Amino acid sequence: MGLFDKLKGEFIDIIEWIDNSQDTIVYKFERYNNEIKNGAKLIVRESQVAIFMDKGKIADVFEPGMYELETENLPILSTLQGWKYGFKSPFKADVFFVSTKRFTDLKWGTTSPIMLRDPEFGPIRIRARGNFSAKVENPSLMIKEIAGTSENFTTEGILSHLRTVILTRFSDLLGEAKIPALDLAAQYDELSNMAQTKLYKEFLGYGIDLRSFHIENITLPDSVNEMLDKRTSMGIVGDMQKFTQFQTANAIGDAANNPSGMAAGGMGMGMGFAMANQMAGSFANQNQGAGAAVPPPIAEKSFFVAVNGQQTGPFNMNLIQSKIASGEITGATLVWTQGMAQWAAAESIPEMTNLFKMVPPPIQ
Repeated sequence: MGLFDKLKGEFIDIIEWIDNSQDTIVYKFERYNNEIKNGAKLIVRESQVAIFMDKGKIADVFEPGMYELETENLPILSTLQGWKYGFKSPFKADVFFVSTKRFTDLKWGTTSPIMLRDPEFGPIRIRARGNFSAKVENPSLMIKEIAGTSENFTTEGILSHLRTVILTRFSDLLGEAKIPALDLAAQYDELSNMAQTKLYKEFLGYGIDLRSFHIENITLPDSVNEMLDKRTSMGIVGDMQKFTQFQTANAIGDAANNPSGMAAGGMGMGMGFAMANQMAGSFANQNQGAGAAVPPPIAEKSFFVAVNGQQTGPFNMNLIQSKIASGEITGATLVWTQGMAQWAAAESIPEMTNLFKMVPPPIQ
C-alpha cells in the first residue's frame, strides 16, 4: 500500500447512512479504526437522526440536513474531548443513525394462555394476537433505554423488549374488562383503543411513540371450541327424538346396501331388521291409542340457571316461578334450555316475561 492510500484510509470525509432495509431502527456508522476528518461532511436524510457518542456518552444530535463538522456544531463533543480552543486534527467518535420513520405491522401475541374467570364458562384460558405500529419519538432516550451501543438494532429488537410490557398490560386489561368470552369478538375495536391508551405512556418512557394497536384474534382452547360446536349442533337439531329416528332410518338403508355385511351370515340384514323393529316399536308407542284420539303428553319445559358463574338445574316452570318470587332469579339472571343457541337473560325469555310482572313491588 502506498503512502497516499494509507493516508486516505485514515480519515473519513463523508458520514451518511443509506437505508436499504425495512426494519433497521439504529445503524452504527462503520468507522472501525478510522478517524473523522476535521470539516467532514455529515448527511442526515429525512426520517433520520444522527447521534455522536464519546466513550458511551451521548454528545451531539443532528436533525435532517447537511453539516460540516467543526467545533462550532459539535459543542458537547468538543467539551467531552477537551477541545478548549477548537481542533484542527482528525477525531474519533461513535456515530449512530436512528430511523424516525413509522414502522407498521409489528406483530405481538401471547406466549402462554391468559387465565380468566368467565361469567358463563367459569375459569378459561385464552390466547390473543395482533399488530401495532410505532416510531422513534426521542432517539437519545431510545438508545439509552433499549438499543444501547448495538451496531444494528432492528424492529425485532424492539419486540423483544416491549413484548413483555404488551402482554402484561393486555392481560390486566382483559381481567378488568370482565367481558364474556362469547362477546369478545364484538369488542375488538374497544379493547384495541383501551390497550393503546394503557400502553402509550409506557412506550414513551422508552422514547417510542405507539401510533396504533390492533387485536386480530382472541381464541379459546381447542377442547372448549369442540364443546361449543357440539352445543351449537344440539341447538340446530332441536328435537333429539325425531333426529334419532331419522338417523335410524338412514342406518337401515346403509345396512341393506352393504353386501359384505349381508354375506357375513346375514349380519347386516339382521341389524337392519333389529333397527327396523326398534323404529317400528317407537312408532307403535307413539301411535298407541290413536283410535281414541288421545294426544301424546306434552313434555314440561325446564331451564338451567346460572348462579355465580355455575350451572344449576334444570328447574321446571313452577320452581322458576317460586325462585323469581323469592328474588333468587332476577331479570338479568342467565338461563338456557334445549333449542337455545346461547344463554340469555331471564327477562328476555317469553315463558318468563309474565312471571316477572306477577312479582309484587316491595312494601314501602
